[in-house]
Amino acid sequence: MSTAEDRQGLSQAEVAERQRAGQTNEFKETTSRSAAQILRANVLTIFNAILAIALVLVLVFGSPADALFGFVLILNTATGTLAEVRAKRALDRLTVLDAPVAHVIRAGQEQDVAVGEVVLDDVLRLRSGEQVPADAVVLAADGLEVDESILTGESDAVRPGPGDAVMSGTTVTAGTAVVRTTAVGAQAYAHRLATEARRYSLVVSELQAGTNRILHWISWVIVPVGLLVVWSQMRLHGGAAASFATGEWKVALVAGVAGVVGMVPQGLVLLTSVNFATASLKLARQHVLVQELPSVEVLARVDTLCLDKTGTLTTGRITMRQVLGAAGTDDGAQKLREPLLALTGVADPNATAEAVLEALTGQETGTDTDARSLEAVAALRERIGQAVPFSSSRKWSGVELDGVCWVMGAPEIVLSGADGGRQLLGRAGELAGGGVRVVALARSASGFGEGNGDGKARLPHELVAAGLVVLSEEVRPDAAQTLEYFRAQGVEVRIISGDNPDTVAAVAARAGVRGPGGEEGSQLVALDARTLPTRAEDPADREALAAALDGAQVLGRVTPEQKKAVVQALHLRGRTVAMTGDGVNDALALKEADLGIAMGNGAPATKAVARMVLLSGEFSALPGVVAEGRRVMANTERIASLFLSKTVYASLIAVVVAMTAISYPFLPRQLTIVSSLTIGVPAFILALAPNTQRYRAGFLPRVLALAVPAGLVAGTATLATHVWLTTTGASEPQVTTGATLVLVVAGLSLLTLTARPLLGWRLGLIVTMGALAVLGVLVAPVREFFLLAWPTTSTWLAILIGGGAAVAGIQAVGVARWIGRLTSRVSKE
Repeated sequence: MSTAEDRQGLSQAEVAERQRAGQTNEFKETTSRSAAQILRANVLTIFNAILAIALVLVLVFGSPADALFGFVLILNTATGTLAEVRAKRALDRLTVLDAPVAHVIRAGQEQDVAVGEVVLDDVLRLRSGEQVPADAVVLAADGLEVDESILTGESDAVRPGPGDAVMSGTTVTAGTAVVRTTAVGAQAYAHRLATEARRYSLVVSELQAGTNRILHWISWVIVPVGLLVVWSQMRLHGGAAASFATGEWKVALVAGVAGVVGMVPQGLVLLTSVNFATASLKLARQHVLVQELPSVEVLARVDTLCLDKTGTLTTGRITMRQVLGAAGTDDGAQKLREPLLALTGVADPNATAEAVLEALTGQETGTDTDARSLEAVAALRERIGQAVPFSSSRKWSGVELDGVCWVMGAPEIVLSGADGGRQLLGRAGELAGGGVRVVALARSASGFGEGNGDGKARLPHELVAAGLVVLSEEVRPDAAQTLEYFRAQGVEVRIISGDNPDTVAAVAARAGVRGPGGEEGSQLVALDARTLPTRAEDPADREALAAALDGAQVLGRVTPEQKKAVVQALHLRGRTVAMTGDGVNDALALKEADLGIAMGNGAPATKAVARMVLLSGEFSALPGVVAEGRRVMANTERIASLFLSKTVYASLIAVVVAMTAISYPFLPRQLTIVSSLTIGVPAFILALAPNTQRYRAGFLPRVLALAVPAGLVAGTATLATHVWLTTTGASEPQVTTGATLVLVVAGLSLLTLTARPLLGWRLGLIVTMGALAVLGVLVAPVREFFLLAWPTTSTWLAILIGGGAAVAGIQAVGVARWIGRLTSRVSKE
């Protein structure tokens, strides 16, 4: 048994002594990569390795002018690294703002400190909704319930008593406790598991998955094709022996490097990272904490948004309107005052308890208020016996006052089977239908049951209906506008709550949620979750739950386990689900959803499993997050088409050169100017541009459907121009110039498809890139550096015909894609 002295906590001298000994809870754990890790990830890639080897070969055996792609490589890597580091620093600053605190008692005074400042033997106060920061032993408990599923896998809460251990990383789901730490920092038994719980499972990114698949394919063919090009160029100069004798092997090697450089989609992965990092940085300025960069993409793909009512649709602010007696009339305020004070004042008050206490005492309360210190509650202290704190799974709380057990909670549970409960339950239903929140009170001379030996409190027997408490919730002023945005974007909204389904439906209607069909004023379909299947592990139950959800917009009386089951059932229907919440009862569903979004004022355990945290707590921040996700998706699709078309035409040219043993059309420096003007610079600008295009599934097929045929057209037109000029006896500079300009024309033609609509700065971008290409052959020093020539009349003719054919072919690809999308849309309708 602990004594009052035990609970005084350590003195400042004892705390300092333990800090000097390193017995603190400080343990470095991060959910984002360090700057060094970001640098390594951007530098140490297979393509950078290939390009680095190519760069060394050119510098050793060729001309430094052909090593320009090295500067592009460095610039791309630096840009991607700096963007990610900036985003990381911004997110780390937000993480500090959102860092959890521990409530320590030192020298008899309670204070809040950072979790890392907890020391061995510190006395802590644990509260509902918070994670246990270190291994500890319970000194005193008041209705304490702890979720140890992270350690045991069991979802049922346990009820530790004095002398029992609680482990770091577990979550307090009900009640309070005073504990003394027994292991801190790296020595904590459950620290590894707690870290895994707080480090979020990787977001499934369609962009990254598709891009990585393409890069995997390319990595297998680049080196073999490059070697074939070298071999073919040596054949062109009389074979290997002759080439080594004359030194022509160096020319063949540079040609092979040009083939490899052309095939590498330089900057694709880096610009995708820049896109994610820029979006995260922008969201950070809006106080949206993004735990993983790809999360901004996931919300763009979401087609179902599950909202918790309290704290999301509503402000979480509750006011008590009236107290009704056992007959359902407005005469219960005085009769039930003392039981209500005892029920709401014996444990950490939740929002409902705070509203009742404020109404009964006239004093403002909050999470930092010790309800026991309120004069009206303190006056009852000697008369209060056993207390059962509120639990979202039980949906009731209880207290013993003067030997009588009082229960307060969901009317359907508290009044079911109670004497006089049927009439009062009907009255509760009438009130709930008007959009108010109703909790019921009942009393019993029997004690709270322990049932089945599992330590869980049970409702007393022989309950008698005592009254109703009527409360109202404040709907967020931005809720209707935000819901309208999601409706316009084709995102289905479902409200999931532990409250009465009629009450939830009424509040949802006030907030702007619409019924089937989406017509204004349409009746919402509300289900009572207690009538739905509950075994998420049973496939038949999951299917039955999915079927029930198909036509429903509101679910009430949902337990935390059912919230998770609802997300699983929606997944069964192929839905991409985002879940918002602020309470510990939302944590399971947030972790199960494709994207969990916690409100900034939510429980620490909830924010620990969410992939995004709205630190401002504003529901209206979500449309901005969606917009950023869609910008990332749409812009990455644009730039991927540019990069991969280059890989396609470079591969085609390399393979044809290897098979026919014709001269390779370009030097590396010439390919650098082509890729810079038609891909590099435009892609960087397009990646960061605004874009409101809605998400469409099938990123990879769409990218390949454009990049492959466009790349084949560009490569074919370039090879045809090269062959034409070679067979007509044109000089090598004229041949190279003609092929280079045709490829530039083809690249700019593809750019007109990816940069649409061609208005304003987009049109200016294409015109500017074209003008720079012309200047490249017009300005003598630039022309000489890139080994180009001012085209002769016959070369201009070849450029005109080859470039015209490329433009016609690529635009035909664009028209075919447009017709295909239109046909697909018509068939769906």
